[in-house]
Amino acid sequence: MDDAERLERIREALDRLSELSEDHIILVEGMKDVDSLKHVGIDGDFFCVQSSGGPLKAAEHAWRAKKPVVIMTDWDRRGGNLAETLRENLESLCVRYDDSVRRDLAVLCRPYAKDVESVDAVVLLLEGRLPPSERIL
Repeated sequence: MDDAERLERIREALDRLSELSEDHIILVEGMKDVDSLKHVGIDGDFFCVQSSGGPLKAAEHAWRAKKPVVIMTDWDRRGGNLAETLRENLESLCVRYDDSVRRDLAVLCRPYAKDVESVDAVVLLLEGRLPPSERIL
């Protein structure tokens, strides 16, 4: 896949995330993830799992809010483990979740980045708008 196609598919995934954000809670690891997603136009109800008490607190928050969630943890080993723990906690409370955007972005961004906080930089890089001093490669 060339960079133009990769960029188009990343934008499609981000559009899906934007639609989901209208009525879902977006579970991220930390504030840098929130900043990156906001930079690419995602707004919504974010919950920072690491700084807000962990996966169980995230699941309880969603259960109390009566809202489904989008799991948007990093696609490195630690983020994968956290996503698995989140799925288990959410399922135990019968909270619906979507992790398809995370899965798609993991494949599409992997050559350039391993985390959510770099999604905005990947988009800028593929658009040719990232200054050489800020390149993530």
